[in-house]
Amino acid sequence: MPLLAAIEESDEVDGLLVLLNTVGGDIEAGLGIAELIASMSKPTVSLVLGGGHSIGVPLAVSAKRSFIAPSAAMTIHPVRLNGLVIAVSQTFTYFERIQERIIQFVTRNSAVKREDFTKLMLQTGELAADVGSVIYGEEAVRIGLIDAIGGLSDALACLHQMIDEQKQR
Repeated sequence: MPLLAAIEESDEVDGLLVLLNTVGGDIEAGLGIAELIASMSKPTVSLVLGGGHSIGVPLAVSAKRSFIAPSAAMTIHPVRLNGLVIAVSQTFTYFERIQERIIQFVTRNSAVKREDFTKLMLQTGELAADVGSVIYGEEAVRIGLIDAIGGLSDALACLHQMIDEQKQR
């Protein structure tokens, strides 16, 4: 997070390319990083290669423009937790609130419709012993989660174009 703040403040850095290949991870950390990227004034582009699973979804859509490789996958699922869970109503309320934060972030930073994203998140029968969906490059673009299919050269070309446009303003 401090590095992202340093990039935002640096006169030597004109834009940010985020390369993603992740199985996911810590919700709070990932959402915090995604919020930082989304709030940057500099041009930002993300590229999902391999996988942008779980909290990788908000990270992928946090950039001003997003790309996904045709073979890349994204797993969309409800919030889950490993380890000890205290089974009280407050725990479930907490899960619902975190999940709502993720849904709001993703739908605010992409063109995916809330209903479509929620349906993918809660789908049963696709993942063994789990709830959710795995989508691939073209589907991610078709539903508006990701902006375009592309690779490194596409993402870099887009970033350089955004930088040029910002310098002209």
